[in-house]
Parts: sequence; structure tokens; C-alpha cells
Amino acid sequence: MKKLIKVASNDFKLVFRDKSLNFFFLFPIINLFVVRYGLPYVVENITVLKDYVPIILMFMANQGALIFGFIYSMVLIDEKDTNVAKVYGIMPISQFWFVIFRLIPPFLLATFATFFLLIVQPYFNIPIAVNLNYSALAGFIAPLMVLFVAIRAKNKLEGMTWQKLFNIPIMLPVLAFFVPSTFSFIFAFLPTHWIYQGFNNLVTGKSYFLQIFVGYIFYSLLIILLARKFSKNHFQ
Repeated sequence: MKKLIKVASNDFKLVFRDKSLNFFFLFPIINLFVVRYGLPYVVENITVLKDYVPIILMFMANQGALIFGFIYSMVLIDEKDTNVAKVYGIMPISQFWFVIFRLIPPFLLATFATFFLLIVQPYFNIPIAVNLNYSALAGFIAPLMVLFVAIRAKNKLEGMTWQKLFNIPIMLPVLAFFVPSTFSFIFAFLPTHWIYQGFNNLVTGKSYFLQIFVGYIFYSLLIILLARKFSKNHFQ
């Protein structure tokens, strides 16, 4: 357990040592100012956007998870390039749990990025406990992205390409709000569908428990499956 925690903390330190990655930590902070000050200004001057504020916030709430998912996927790809992964592979610990522990920092950073964004947004009064519950669900996007990109990419250049492709299924479920409700189910196989639907129910005063619950189950299964695949290939 101590070794797992130590490696997870080392990953966190490594991110801050890499100057090329430090720059990306500014984006979640910029998002806070955009949502708090920029979005109200734009909505006030372009009144047609008022009806789409919940959808805009859905997009913005995911940005922190995407940023931290990208940062940590670059760390894992880099250790693959430098053969550090092979060194980790001979450590006398469970490789699966080793991967899971390394996903905790990006998950927590993504969760807090979403949490603070929903606190500063001026449109909806979301209780702290509900906000934290929803933010944790959105935070799962980060480890999911880390695993997906790190599995598919052989180098950082490929990683950037796969990161952009990963964004497509993340954003696609928002189309469910622009098609008849009878057709919205076709997006249910994408995990962010449940995040978007849960947020929409949350801000419109409807029950959101089912969407959040299904979202947690869906993300947990995907992460477990990808973590097992990653642990089999990454350390060879």
C-alpha cells in the first residue's frame, strides 16, 4: 500500500516538474473566470443563448477532467517511451492496483475542477453535497481518458491525436437535447450521456438519482476493463 501511494505521489510531483505540462494547469483556472464573468456577459448580449446555459455549463464542467486526463496520459506515454514502464513492471505489487492508484490524482483534480466551476457559476444554486456527488462523476472522465489515450498511443504525438478523438464521444451525447426524446436513448451507450442527463434533471428540478447511479456504474466498469488491459500491455 505504501509503495502504491508513493508512486501515485511521484506522478503528481512529476507533472509539476514538467514545464510543458505546467502550462495546462492554467486552463481550469481560466475556465472559472470564463464561467463566472465571461459567460454572463455573452448571454446578456446574445439573449438566444439563455435557453442553452445548462448545455454550455455541461461542456464547461467537463473541461477540467479533459485537461487533467490529457496531462496524466502524457506522463504514462512518456514513461513508455523512456522504458520506465518496464522498471515498474518488475515491482512486487499488483499491476492492476498500481494502475488504479495512479489514476487517483487526475480523478481528484478533475473532481475539484468541476466542483469549483459549479460553485462560481451564477445561474443555479446547487447544494454542496449534490455538487460534490455530480463533480465526482464528471471526474471519472479524467482516468477514463488517461487509460484510453495511453493504451492507444505509442508516443506523445499520437497521444494528442487520440486525445482529440476521445473528445468526440465525450461531447456527442449533448445531441440528445436536440432530437425527439424517443431517440435520445441511442446515446445511452456513451458514458457522458448519463452525466448530461443528470445535470439537466438537476438544474430543472427533476430527479437525477437514476442518471447519476447509472453513470457511476458505467464509468466504474469501463475503468476496470481499461485498467486491466492497460496493466497487461503497459509494463511489458
